[in-house]
Amino acid sequence: MKVTVERAQLLKSLGHVHRVVERRNTIPILGNVLIRAENAKLSLKATDLDLEVTETLPAEIATGGSTTVPAHMFYDIVRKLPDGSQIVLESDGERAVLAIRAGRSRFTLQTLPESDFPDLAAGEMTHSFTLTAADVKRLIDRTQFAISTEETRYYLNGIYLHAAGSAAEQTLRAVATDGHRLAQFDLPLPKSAAGMPGVIVPRKTVGEVQRLIEDTEAEIAIELSQAKIRFTLANVVLTSKLIDGTFPDYGRVIPQNNEKELVVDKRDFEAAVDRVSTISSERGRAVKLALSAGKLVLSVVNPDSGSATEELEVEYASDPLDIGFNSRYLLDIAAQIQGEAAVLKLADPGSPTLVQDKANRDALYVLMPMRV
Repeated sequence: MKVTVERAQLLKSLGHVHRVVERRNTIPILGNVLIRAENAKLSLKATDLDLEVTETLPAEIATGGSTTVPAHMFYDIVRKLPDGSQIVLESDGERAVLAIRAGRSRFTLQTLPESDFPDLAAGEMTHSFTLTAADVKRLIDRTQFAISTEETRYYLNGIYLHAAGSAAEQTLRAVATDGHRLAQFDLPLPKSAAGMPGVIVPRKTVGEVQRLIEDTEAEIAIELSQAKIRFTLANVVLTSKLIDGTFPDYGRVIPQNNEKELVVDKRDFEAAVDRVSTISSERGRAVKLALSAGKLVLSVVNPDSGSATEELEVEYASDPLDIGFNSRYLLDIAAQIQGEAAVLKLADPGSPTLVQDKANRDALYVLMPMRV
């Protein structure tokens, strides 16, 4: 194999691919990236057996072929080579090394045979549809923060993607929850997604998709089955296993009859919560909301360090109410509100609270209270 490739393109592609590779691997081949040269294209592939990313880029190919090299070391070498350089990759097949040349720099890396490299065979995908990168970004951004990190409840370690709503108005819905808060976001359901199975997309996959779409406006093709999901955008293909579990009936925790409505300026509220929570303990993080007609008083009391209060003018006309929340959870949800005002629908100090953007009801959030 002998290939010449432009450094900036190789670095960008390796940047996408090498992230999938875990730093510590008991199986040596999983620490490598597969390089394949054919038809004026260089393809790079990496996997951790649950997630696989393949990216192709243009290259001058003198001789085709394939091999595998340590992913992180290869990335570091390319990253440190001079800007604008042409990189030559060469292996003769007999010696188990890949030679890397750029200007006056020379490297050789130990290789492992392509035949050892696992293939995350996707099988048949039952449903496929396309979404814009902006829509995929919104689906992820509005819900990702609520994904659980508790490994024992593995079925909560991802975003639940499914078709929801009535037959007349179906939506593609993303839901995430960690038991303390819940995030839900809806998009119009693409026609070809009708009848799709509900799937749980793992946290690591969600993070990789989010990074891949950071700087693109392209359409993203999404294919899925009961066991796997595949995202294709331009020259990148990401295939992932899904979490094999049953997502809980989240509809039961979304309050339907919370009569007390609080409308608050989102920026003022976020800043006030942030300020008073400076006093809160790392362990407690509790902030108390004391509501009365037209007024909200936020307060934090920490026996070890002191106390803080702040008063806001709000729209509230129901009975007085004192309720406590985890300040970090409040800030996470406030960060997702895009409009100028947030609406909180409350019931009593022990019941979950519903939070929405006053101007846009595509997303809703549920937050469990704390004792204060």
